[in-house]
Amino acid sequence: MAKKSNPVMWVLMGLLIIALGGFGASNFGGSIRSIGSVGDVDIGTQDYASGLQQELRAYAQRTGEPISFARAQDIELDDRVLATLIAQAAFDAEARALGVSIGDDNLRAEILTMSQFHGLDGNFDRDVYRFGLENAGLTEGQFEEDVRADTARSILQASVIAGVNVPQAYSETVTGYLGERRDVSWSLLDRSDITTGLPVPTEAELQAFHTENAELFTIPEAKRITYAWLTPTMILDSVEVDEDALRDAYDDAIDVFNLPERRLVERLIFGNEEDLNAAKDRIDAGEATFEEVVEERGLALVDIDLGDLDRDALGENADPIFAAGIGDVVGPLPTSLGPALFRVNAILAAQETTFEEATPMLREDLAADRARRVINQLIDTVDDLLAGGATLEDVAEETELELGTIDWYVNVVNDIAGYAEFRSAASSVSENDFPEIVTLDDGGIFALRLDEVVPPTLQAFEEVREAVEQSWTAQSVVDELRQMAEPLVDRLGRGESFEEVGLTVDATQTVTRRSLGGATPPEFIEIVFEMAPGTARLIEGDGRVYALKLTEVSPPDPEDEELTQLQQILENQAATGISQDIFSLVADDFRERAGVDLDFQAINAVHANFN
Repeated sequence: MAKKSNPVMWVLMGLLIIALGGFGASNFGGSIRSIGSVGDVDIGTQDYASGLQQELRAYAQRTGEPISFARAQDIELDDRVLATLIAQAAFDAEARALGVSIGDDNLRAEILTMSQFHGLDGNFDRDVYRFGLENAGLTEGQFEEDVRADTARSILQASVIAGVNVPQAYSETVTGYLGERRDVSWSLLDRSDITTGLPVPTEAELQAFHTENAELFTIPEAKRITYAWLTPTMILDSVEVDEDALRDAYDDAIDVFNLPERRLVERLIFGNEEDLNAAKDRIDAGEATFEEVVEERGLALVDIDLGDLDRDALGENADPIFAAGIGDVVGPLPTSLGPALFRVNAILAAQETTFEEATPMLREDLAADRARRVINQLIDTVDDLLAGGATLEDVAEETELELGTIDWYVNVVNDIAGYAEFRSAASSVSENDFPEIVTLDDGGIFALRLDEVVPPTLQAFEEVREAVEQSWTAQSVVDELRQMAEPLVDRLGRGESFEEVGLTVDATQTVTRRSLGGATPPEFIEIVFEMAPGTARLIEGDGRVYALKLTEVSPPDPEDEELTQLQQILENQAATGISQDIFSLVADDFRERAGVDLDFQAINAVHANFN
């Protein structure tokens, strides 16, 4: 009888193939074995390729999208991989020089613990070991030498960073700063507290306010940009959709437009009919609700919810379930998992959308899709025009793209500036840049040109008169509130209570430097931690004023779990940072003493496999 394949072997083979990035030694030619060396330690070509592959895969997992090798080089991903391998080789060279090694017994013990080489019984399996190495293109001798080198390197690395401790005073100082508690009370005064009324500004006063507060009415530095653009919406009305296409789209989505009668149901499965019948009897007798039975079985309603199902989906159970009313519990009914009770939660009538009813939606969808395709076909044409020296004005003249101009700065988000892609391009464009096509998330395209940088411009009084008056009034309110509150705050600071000075305490709060100010002004926390106990301050914000009094300063709460966790995080981060610094310094020393020799021809040969 033929020996059955060990599934672990196949798992290992897959893991090894992935680990090696799908590259074999033959990828780089028989003569290219390494990309360089540190001392007498070679940096394997395969190791470099595998490292690149792993980094590319890791980047794709982090960002959710693949990365081209050209882009990887732009962000120096290849340099980071190479630096890591050089550092490893430097430690290997130093380990050899120091005679750091492990004996055969330790090597055997290390390999026996590698789960990749375990069989189904959980123990080391020599067949799995041999099969995995063969498929990875390694001999047992090569692999075991690699393990010896890796272990020796690990021993040396561990010795370099061993015993790194962060002084406790460091974390205690930081957490003491962040955890310090301050008890503060405040009274809030707003426009409703002004009983004398507000003056009405004259034109002269408004014009003076406009001049004195020019920064409030000044448009910041802007980029005057000319752009040509086209979006699907802009050509939607010109896109023709024939009836045959509409009919085909309707037929393709017939299951969406025509839904059969359905039931919204829950299914509770039992191990046997005896338990099911007992539960059903209790429900029927009113001794327990369906929800209580579900809970008794350690489940939640969300665990047994099947959603809306039609007759086909319910199979042989369709007739009794469709015959039940809303809220009825039906069963026992057979399922592939055992006998079950079903509860009907809703009856959903059949829905039929005729072709005529669906046509407007279908037409819009098809037109939008065709518009996107029309625009996509324009990209090469526009690219060719721009590459040939055409201006944006020429492009707008010769294609469907529309020309526009905008004075753009970060707060402008209307029209084309509503697209993130445009804002990104506008923020980085310079006068020396040539226009190039950029795609929008809705399938549109644009190209832009920076014409000039417009310096900050004070808006004319006539253009912003309404805004000036609103700002003048808001400032007048704050000025009046400040005049009312200043003498009261002075009395608070001399020891009087809020009640004694005629103010109502609106809030009392214990805050730390980690606290969020909430509805208070942005500088609230900063000011509170500048105050001394017993002192009072007046701050303003959003047309209101706050009369603050600091009553008590306390050390961090020893029961503050968040602060305890933060202290541990700080200690770990500091220890990691110190270890990394020590490691880098030692690696640099090892590298400098051993000497680095790189074969850039071999490196480029590896790169060619990724292009």
